[in-house]
Amino acid sequence: MIFLSDFVNAEVVDLRQHRVGRVRDLIVVMSDPFPRVTGVVLKNNPRVRSIDWGVVRSWDNKELSLKVEAQDLQPHTRTDTELWLSRQVLDKQIVDMDGRRVVRVNDLQLSQVDGSMLLVGVDIGSRGLMRRIGLEGLGRRVIASLGRDWPHKLISWEAVDPVKSDVNSVKLRIAHTKLAKLHPADIAEIVHELSPDDRSAVFAALDDEKAADTLEEIQDEQMQASILERLDVERASDILEAMSPDEAADLLADLPKERAQQLLQKMEEDEAEDVEELLAYRGDTAGGLMTTEYVGVLHTLTAAQAIDRLRELEPDAESVYYVYVVDEEEHLLGVLSLRDLIVAKPETPIRDFMIKNVIAVRVDAGPREVAEVTSKYNLLAVPVVDEHNRLQGIVTVDDVMERVMPARAGLRRRRIF
Repeated sequence: MIFLSDFVNAEVVDLRQHRVGRVRDLIVVMSDPFPRVTGVVLKNNPRVRSIDWGVVRSWDNKELSLKVEAQDLQPHTRTDTELWLSRQVLDKQIVDMDGRRVVRVNDLQLSQVDGSMLLVGVDIGSRGLMRRIGLEGLGRRVIASLGRDWPHKLISWEAVDPVKSDVNSVKLRIAHTKLAKLHPADIAEIVHELSPDDRSAVFAALDDEKAADTLEEIQDEQMQASILERLDVERASDILEAMSPDEAADLLADLPKERAQQLLQKMEEDEAEDVEELLAYRGDTAGGLMTTEYVGVLHTLTAAQAIDRLRELEPDAESVYYVYVVDEEEHLLGVLSLRDLIVAKPETPIRDFMIKNVIAVRVDAGPREVAEVTSKYNLLAVPVVDEHNRLQGIVTVDDVMERVMPARAGLRRRRIF
């Protein structure tokens, strides 16, 4: 196997075996599927700082032999898509996409393919560290004397997504395209292990929907707020719009008042109104727990018309557990299960088969009361009504259980408006 550490500090000699300098670093150009070595950075050579990889004839035993004489060497011309491996990749954090974890680069694996030197893998194991300080051989003998194996811990470059947030790292993966393909829960776990700057870099690379879902998966409320505060106002408001209103309200409540108001003003009017409505309720009430994303249909519709209405609304899976039947003034009249709606004859009025005795809670009901109702009646969501029986929202079972569990018992939302 070939590693970056095999090249660093190697002596460089020209065609006549005259010493040119030593290797400081290797330069690669970012290409798919593997970056290609394009240059060698030299030290101890005041005339030429870097040379093209194309003038390298061979390398062996810590020596790089060139095809040309020293006086004929031309400086390597760098491009915006190139990186110095030792300076910009080594010891940096990366995401192992297969293991869905953050790891550190201890060494880099190279491979000669069709005349090119390619960056093909990342060494994340202790062998990589020992190799860099010249003690891999000693370590291998010690491990062997103990009757144990000392495997390489290598990750293919194809399974890597660098996360470092400085300008140079942007060249590694312009949009963290690999990371963005993970489930939001996996991204949230990865984000947990990163520095604040690196978290911002990851969120800047996700689209609004994926960023919103990932933010909702992060359990640390302070971390959620920190991520949102580091994003510019326009981007942060776009992410809030993509979140469910109750999650957005919880998050805004953890921000300084001025920042929260600033974000609300940037949000689309409809989304901002939903969030402001939720912020008006105490966090330890059904109103504070509910989301305004529910499916409500008028009692005058037929089964076919109600299904058409669902197609128009395109509700999220979480909000379509039940279909609530209301009148023109949003009074709660009944509830439909999706099964009943689907199997009913298309022309049947929904008021003929809706469940009229709807289990609901008032907006001022406490979390434990809501939890008891959902448990007693085995509900996936419970509607929340005001004193006039007007439907205000729903509390899903996962939200109420999070609230009544000891780890989440603290009140999150404060009334800031």
